[in-house]
Amino acid sequence: MKQKVFLGIDTSCYTTSVAVLNEAGELVGEARKILDVKPGRCGLQQSEMVFQHTRNLPNLMESVLAGKDYEITAIGVSGYPRPLENSYMPAFLAGTGVARTLAYATGAKLHIISHQENHLEAGVWSAGGPDAERFLLLHASGGTTDMILAEKQEDGRFKLTEVGGSIDLHAGQFIDRVGVALGLQFPTGPALEKLAATADPSQMVELPVSVRKLNVSLSGPATAALRKLEAGADGAGLALGVQYALAETFARMLRNGAAEYKVNAVLLVGGVASNAYIRNHVTEKLAKRRVSVWVPEARFSCDNATGCAAFAYRMNKDSK
Repeated sequence: MKQKVFLGIDTSCYTTSVAVLNEAGELVGEARKILDVKPGRCGLQQSEMVFQHTRNLPNLMESVLAGKDYEITAIGVSGYPRPLENSYMPAFLAGTGVARTLAYATGAKLHIISHQENHLEAGVWSAGGPDAERFLLLHASGGTTDMILAEKQEDGRFKLTEVGGSIDLHAGQFIDRVGVALGLQFPTGPALEKLAATADPSQMVELPVSVRKLNVSLSGPATAALRKLEAGADGAGLALGVQYALAETFARMLRNGAAEYKVNAVLLVGGVASNAYIRNHVTEKLAKRRVSVWVPEARFSCDNATGCAAFAYRMNKDSK
């Protein structure tokens, strides 16, 4: 007898990923591949992303589906960056093309959501919450530093309203500019976290923190970090300083947002939010304000397709 499953596909700027959940909402298959970026470069053009996703997807799909007696009940796929009108990025065409074709061929129901909704769904699925009608979502990555008010609707979906965030540089860009200057491979987040872990706390390089109510600025701290590196600052100490500056920035912004919108729960998602130091700092700071912080397992905070599969699963379950 075939096992009914829910397939998720996500083709973000730097990761191709697929995931499969069973009828109990359990992860039974997952595969992902980070896109190749040449050493010394700080990113890829959209055409190169589409090419690599197109090349990666067949292999990833085969790795999770080959030899399995699956009946695909529904497919979730990231089709655009944010749940906003005219939100568009070519990288997502690779995933939606495969998802639409597979849905047509199998008769599976197709759910196209935004990449940001995928992060939320993966976060809630992995962390087990927040189990609240309203909460704040911090989406911190290479292309996003958004503080969002998430409100559950009658149809089970979440209404996402951006209420704060960075007015200039994104958190991941801050990390990558400093990381590449330190000689780390792009995307530099994981390597910078490892480097920071080798620093003595007393050697942390202090960087400015710029928070004005619900908005933050990261260009100033990034410029300060690069200047201090040029002046001979210790690499590990600087990496730790970058982590602290981001963690404190997030904590202050979320504290202000929780008070402004009268919520007591926060969900952290995105590649930058997978950093253990940042998670711990934000959690400890907000606990003093009686705001609970929900953190998914680190690998489900980074770009992944589990949220798309979880959304397809949840919509199927709620429709019964």
